[in-house]
Amino acid sequence: QVQLVESGGGKVQPGGSLRLSCAASGSFPSINAMGWYRQAPGKQRELVAAVTSGGEQNYADSVKGRFTISRDNAKNTVYLQMNSLKPEDTAVYYCHAEVVGVHRYDSWGRGTQVTVSS
Repeated sequence: QVQLVESGGGKVQPGGSLRLSCAASGSFPSINAMGWYRQAPGKQRELVAAVTSGGEQNYADSVKGRFTISRDNAKNTVYLQMNSLKPEDTAVYYCHAEVVGVHRYDSWGRGTQVTVSS
């Protein structure tokens, strides 16, 4: 099983920056996509950004040009650099990994709170 541990959340003023990290550990065959989802109070969980093992990236329209996802395959770690943060970016951010092998399954981290407020 894969364990995902997130770090880097916190409170920041509008216009500020934060960097999230997520490291995968445990016993698993291979990870294809890794990414970040977020869930604000009263809203559904939504994709923020994802990156495949081959480097293909996907972003939500609302974060394009402000957020950058990157990945270190050797360390099984994914990062999310968030710049020009807005109050509407406030949410719990969850790390996600698509584990592939004989079977495919999704693994989730516990989430890290990001609050953008003055």
